[in-house]
Amino acid sequence: MPRPAATRVFVVANQKGGVGKTTSTVNVAAGLAQLGQKVLVIDLDPQGNASTALGVEHHRGVPSTYDMLVDGQPLGEVMTECADLPGLWAVPATIDLAGAEIELVSVVAREQRLARAISGHPLVGTATEVGEERFDYVFVDCPPSLGLLTLNALVAGREMFIPIQAEYYALEGLGQLLETVDMVRQHLNPQLVVSTILLTMYDARTRLAAGVAEEVRSHFGDQVLKTAVPRSVRVSEAPSYAQTVMTYDPASAGALSYLEAAREIASKGAPA
Repeated sequence: MPRPAATRVFVVANQKGGVGKTTSTVNVAAGLAQLGQKVLVIDLDPQGNASTALGVEHHRGVPSTYDMLVDGQPLGEVMTECADLPGLWAVPATIDLAGAEIELVSVVAREQRLARAISGHPLVGTATEVGEERFDYVFVDCPPSLGLLTLNALVAGREMFIPIQAEYYALEGLGQLLETVDMVRQHLNPQLVVSTILLTMYDARTRLAAGVAEEVRSHFGDQVLKTAVPRSVRVSEAPSYAQTVMTYDPASAGALSYLEAAREIASKGAPA
């Protein structure tokens, strides 16, 4: 796939848990790496599930997003390359991150910490500024809440990527999330746009899934990817082997769907 002219920074957020947010982050990132892109995943969830799936260590003492946000350590010092996939890098999250929100409360410009860390990295920027070594995509995997960590991600990102489970409750939570995005856009980050919505855990046999998909598509149009990710045991199994489904079972329906979603994101390009 052609590389974007500048690094695209995606915030993957949904305050509703269990919608396939982390799964979508790591698998789309892995799919883009397989398509020849240079990708960085920043795990901002204290549970560290994205770190597990990408096979990077995230026990206490490992340089992590906590060190970057709270201690101001440069992004380059806390990221590691993923062993399974060349071109895919990760910043792990340790359990220390759970206390970061409290520690950051008294810090000046606390919601800007992640934005500064990303923009300060020498490989983030346009082709003319940074050259061929640049990162093409940065994905920030947020915790399932709308706290200070997610706020940091929304201020740092340019594009928002929302995975939605194909069921009714998912639509209810979406309204609240979009209100938060509007507030962030008004006060902190006017560049933020919802560019990508991905339907996950899609069961084509049920009317409910088809109904939710239709409603999401009618409301959001082109922002919704044509690819929907089906329910798949393989996708759920992969993290227990410290892998994404892209390397665990590349021929499975889940892996092929995520690869197609990655291809769609790359060919659609960044919003104007």
